[in-house]
Amino acid sequence: MIATPELAPLFDGVEPRKAATRNAYGEALLELGASNPDVVVLDADLSGSTKTKAFGKAHPERFFNMGVAEANMIGVAAGLASQGKVAFASSFAMFATGKAFEQIRQSVCVPELNVKICATHAGLTVGEDGKSHQMLEDVTIMRVIPGMQVIVPADAVEARQAVLAAAEIPGPVYVRLSRASTPVVFSDDYRFEFGKAAMLREGGDLAIVAMGVTVAAALEAADTLSTMGIEARVLNMSTISPMDVGAIESAARDCGAILTAEEHQENGGLGDAVAQAVVRTHPVPMEMCGMNGSFGQSGTGDELLAHYGLDAAGLVARAQQLLKRKQA
Repeated sequence: MIATPELAPLFDGVEPRKAATRNAYGEALLELGASNPDVVVLDADLSGSTKTKAFGKAHPERFFNMGVAEANMIGVAAGLASQGKVAFASSFAMFATGKAFEQIRQSVCVPELNVKICATHAGLTVGEDGKSHQMLEDVTIMRVIPGMQVIVPADAVEARQAVLAAAEIPGPVYVRLSRASTPVVFSDDYRFEFGKAAMLREGGDLAIVAMGVTVAAALEAADTLSTMGIEARVLNMSTISPMDVGAIESAARDCGAILTAEEHQENGGLGDAVAQAVVRTHPVPMEMCGMNGSFGQSGTGDELLAHYGLDAAGLVARAQQLLKRKQA
C-alpha cells in the first residue's frame, strides 16, 4: 500500500474541480503517441466520445476506426499486438466488454497479448442514456478472465497516470473510464502505483474501500463520520486485479469492519473481490454499497448515485449499520 497522498481540496466550502476520466485518457494517448512509436489506437466509431479522435489527428497512420464492429476491433488489436505494437482499443464499456467478450478471452488473454482495452461511459454516471448504456457488469466480466489486469481510476489525475502505466504493463489491461465530469480527488503530484491501494485517510473504526467515482463520496462520508466521532480509513482500490490483498488484510485487522463502495454490481465487483481477500486473511463484518442485482435508470449521474445510496449520505448510513454489527 502506497503512502497517503496529497489530496485536492474537495470539501473546503467551494465547489470541487471536476473533470472526466475519458478526457484524461485522450490526453494520455497524445503523450504516448509522441513518446512511443509502437503505440497504436483502435476505436469502434466513437472516437469523439472516447476522446481518441485527437490521437487520430496527430498520428493518422497509427489510428484505426474499425466502425461499429467491436469484436473485429479486438481481433485486429490482438493481431497488431502480436507484431510488437502496444494496442489501445476503445469503445463504450457496454460494447467493449459486452460485445467482444469471446475475442478478449480467446484472442487477447489466452495468448497474453499487449492489448489495452480502455472503455469509457461505464457505470451509473452515464446518466440520462439509461440502463441500456449504463454498464454495471464490466469489472466482473474482465476480472474473471485469467491474465486480465483491471484498473478503475478514481479521477482524471489518476486516469492519465493509469493509462501511461498501462502502456508499460506487460499483457492485457482493462481500464474503466467515465463519461461524466466528476470531482478531482488528487493533487497533481499524486503518483499512481499499479497493484497498490492508496490510503487516502487514516482511521481505526472501519475502513471504506472504494473504486472509481465513489472514492470522492467515500472521502466526503469519512469527513461526515468524523464529526460523529467515527474515524474511517479510506482506501482507493484503483487496481482491482491484481488486488492489494495486504492493504485489505491490514484494514481488516486494524479497523475490524470494511465497507465497499462501487458504481457497479456487487456481484463479482469490488465488494466480492474484497470479500474474497477478507475471508482468506482476516474475516471481519462487511457491508457492500453497489448495485444489488438491478439495472440502472435514466437520470443525472448525481441523482442516480444518491438514489442507489452511493453518495456520501448513503455511505454514512451504511457505515453506521456496519458499526452496529461490529459492536454486536
